[in-house]
Amino acid sequence: MSAQEGRLAPVHIVVGAASEGVVLRPESGESETVCRADFARRVRVLDAENVRWVWDDTTTWYPGLLEAGVRIGRCVDLRLSHAILRNSALTAGSELARAAVGPWDRPRREHREPDGALFALDDEDGGKVDADPVAEWALQQDAIATSADAGRIQRLLAAESAGALIAAEMRFAGMPWRADVHEELLADLLGPRPKPGERPARIEAALGETRRLLDVPDLNPDSPAELLKGLARGGVLATSTRSWELKKITHPAIPSLLEYKKLARLASANGWNWVDTWVEGGRFRPDYVVGGVVTGRWATSGGGALQLPKQIRGAAVADAGWKLVVADAAQLEPRILAAMAGDRDMVAAGAAGDLYAGIVASGAIDTREHAKVALLGAMYGATQGDGGRLMPQLARAYPKAISMVEDAARAGERGEIVSTRLGRSSPLPGTTWRELQDDAYGEDANPAAADRARSYARSWGRFTRNFIVQGTAAEWALCWMASLRNRLTELSGDLWFTEAPHLVFFLHDELVVHTPEAFADRVADEVRAAAADAGRLLFGALPVEFPLTVATVDNYGQAK
Repeated sequence: MSAQEGRLAPVHIVVGAASEGVVLRPESGESETVCRADFARRVRVLDAENVRWVWDDTTTWYPGLLEAGVRIGRCVDLRLSHAILRNSALTAGSELARAAVGPWDRPRREHREPDGALFALDDEDGGKVDADPVAEWALQQDAIATSADAGRIQRLLAAESAGALIAAEMRFAGMPWRADVHEELLADLLGPRPKPGERPARIEAALGETRRLLDVPDLNPDSPAELLKGLARGGVLATSTRSWELKKITHPAIPSLLEYKKLARLASANGWNWVDTWVEGGRFRPDYVVGGVVTGRWATSGGGALQLPKQIRGAAVADAGWKLVVADAAQLEPRILAAMAGDRDMVAAGAAGDLYAGIVASGAIDTREHAKVALLGAMYGATQGDGGRLMPQLARAYPKAISMVEDAARAGERGEIVSTRLGRSSPLPGTTWRELQDDAYGEDANPAAADRARSYARSWGRFTRNFIVQGTAAEWALCWMASLRNRLTELSGDLWFTEAPHLVFFLHDELVVHTPEAFADRVADEVRAAAADAGRLLFGALPVEFPLTVATVDNYGQAK
């Protein structure tokens, strides 16, 4: 995944789907048109020659190849790469970054198969506009070559495109999921499957108890506005229906109301309808959106893969003779901060395994809980409570790490951009932010306008403070998965990837491999080795450790 490997790999550009077939263009030769029936076969042959595929969107081309039994080694996803190069401070002077908004800036509205247009991308009105991948590829290569740090940005682009392949493969393979076990878990938690239009028994009971204790028989708990009115009628003066706010209120009805909200949320997000919709053929197929969050974190377009509650994870059951290897990166974001800042004292505090305990052992903070609160406060901008109170102690002990997030916050407050380790940059603040700052210092400015402008500035500073850490953690996770994908491919030999150890699930700093039981120990070793690879890719020789909690289990619920 290095820049050198990328330069040496021969390139084939998938130009688009014409009526007579799919157009392929080797970077060093003339285009060829392959009929649709032969496309997968031709890709298989060329990929064996270590080709790097360049195409507009992995979600357009790769699912069909997987269905045809073709798995590729590497690609360049032009759409994902364009978004990074367009906004990165490292490539701000490039022709690509300075160009007017065009079709490559418009994300696809949905996944679809090639339909005959020469690389038609969706426009804002749902129509199609042509985009030339050959020209875009040339622009991107120029942006990389003229960037402030070609090695960093190229590593990011390679990791992002590898993530697109992994996301497609995880959707194709699916997470093993037992619908019958899921229904048993729901029955234990909520009661039997209700009839259409009815609430599950335990949810209905929690609601009935809440209504009784409030003496509000028609309480509507599903509308925040109506719930606030109902609580007031019952003598409860609440300002919010959020659970953490309700927990502060002392009233006999609050526990049953909180129980209702918890169970109703489970039934809505992961209840019977979820099973019916998302589990098919013994598999849950996550629909990931790579780079779907501004920091580079993934999102989902359906199925809620990034929010699977612990109550139903026991339904993710390995196939007979197989295991799930579940790996979780411990205290990832604080370790990322230490490595980014080159704060060797903080790196040393985490060397023994528990970073928070290491901070206590160094004498910087008195208790592990305080160390955790203080460090999280530094990354998220806490100014009050224990986080704010302990910040000076943390800054004295680890000045490089704290200065890095403080500098990022000040940059955000000034309306500047900040960047991750590999060069993904934050967006500029929006129009409202700019207008408020202008109003605060104009001729007609008043104290209220200045206070509001400062509030918005601080809020954006909290965003940029965390952006550099969360974004770099997302880069580490991409490199971790990409390295593991390569390692599992080597481990699999000539087996099709779903017949051998393969990735099936990812959750920010956690991943799951479905593996034949005989490979489980080796897979656990490869997961750890891949984490070390990711650390070296991002931070070189800095001796930062990224310890993992690795569990080999029969079902996902056993890993926690």
